Amino acid sequence: MEGVAQTAATQAHQPVMASKKVDQFLTFVLGSETYGIDILRVQEIRGWEKTTNLPGVPDYVKGVINIRGAVVPIVDLRERFHIGNATYDESTVVIITKMEAGNTEENLQKTVGLVVDGVSDVEDVDVASLQAAPSFQSGDRVSDEFIQGLASQAEKMVIVLNVDNLLHQGVFQKLKQPA
Repeated sequence: MEGVAQTAATQAHQPVMASKKVDQFLTFVLGSETYGIDILRVQEIRGWEKTTNLPGVPDYVKGVINIRGAVVPIVDLRERFHIGNATYDESTVVIITKMEAGNTEENLQKTVGLVVDGVSDVEDVDVASLQAAPSFQSGDRVSDEFIQGLASQAEKMVIVLNVDNLLHQGVFQKLKQPA
């Protein structure tokens, strides 16, 4: 009986490990801000290459490139988020991403390249600790259409993007609209 009481007392003093859902996010820079996307959505990271322009697409769609026989649209996130004009040179980075398209029954994936200023690191983020975009005095919220949440990492804030909404609603939906 003494052993059982001692075991219970020992267990009571052991720290309880909270179960966290930690995901990894590739962080990248646009202007002076750090953004992140789910690392499982990243197919590869490439340098800038000239695109083939397509008529009738939004300005932030820079064209398409050929990756191993697949035609991949290239979206400039700096222009998409109205952060200013991007320069395209040897330091420009394209993150090739996969997004879920259509409903879950179809389970389709589309590949899109995202032009960013530079890739930073891979960060572990506790998804449960993501904070919503803030409200301001007028009660208006920052548009969270493309934002999954905000994560505090060390001394920086990471804006975690929802790739599916960003690409499907923000790009492919506009490409389907008649001119």
